[in-house]
Amino acid sequence: MKLCRFNANRLGVVVGDAILDVTAALEVLPQVRWPLPSRGDLLIEHLDAVRSRVADLVEHAQHYQPAEVTILSPVANPTKLIAAPVNYRLHIDEALADKGISFDRPKLKPISESLCFLKAVSSLVGPGEGVVRRFPDRRTDHEIELAVIIGQETRQIETSRALECVAGYAIGLDMTVRGKEDRSLRKSIDSYSVLGPWLVTKDEIADPDKLRLTLRVNGDVRQDAGTDELIYDVRTLISKCSEFYTLFPGDVIYTGTPAGVGPVQPGDVMECEIEGIGRMEVTVKGV
Repeated sequence: MKLCRFNANRLGVVVGDAILDVTAALEVLPQVRWPLPSRGDLLIEHLDAVRSRVADLVEHAQHYQPAEVTILSPVANPTKLIAAPVNYRLHIDEALADKGISFDRPKLKPISESLCFLKAVSSLVGPGEGVVRRFPDRRTDHEIELAVIIGQETRQIETSRALECVAGYAIGLDMTVRGKEDRSLRKSIDSYSVLGPWLVTKDEIADPDKLRLTLRVNGDVRQDAGTDELIYDVRTLISKCSEFYTLFPGDVIYTGTPAGVGPVQPGDVMECEIEGIGRMEVTVKGV
């Protein structure tokens, strides 16, 4: 099942080329009052109940075409955005060769040493909201990534069982402004974490480590690779992260970007596609 959030927090299910409005399925979620629970995203936590109610609503749901709506992030309230740096070998090579990426750093720590970093949840947007490029005098790059959405509270899970805690997958864009600051700061700018266009439940993805990723800017291919090239595969990343953090429903792991990262300018359109998930267009805007 493909579930999306659109317009004024409407819930949609994607059937064929259409988005069906199944917002009434949200009635199954528990009502909460302050202080709000900090154990994760309510929709993701109760995903099975929502999916069951969605199935009852599909027949009479109103239909929209994706171009008619503004598609938001499928996850509204993650407690964490976790990202994996330099998790493709060819991206390590290009980062070391391009001073615009490395900023004269003599070496990059391998992921076995650096593991992951956090991005501010305030940076999260959906593809319909676009990316607002900050610091126009500095380089801002696109980085397409497979995004893993956690489905249940998890800690210290073994690699062999890691996919058990997954709710689904989405396309991620880990935008970054280049510079000497810590990467978590440079990648946490408002709108620099794009997630979408919908959550694809894990039962539709046979193996997350065998998916093709492609990113085009204004029609030109910039990034094209497979998740089978990941240094730390999806299972390993989940397990490693769970050693340090308790993972909550709705937490997102950006698994790393392949080679081909490059700068974007206001007016550019990034077309992002991942096999089994779909495609999304994200417009770059000026400040």
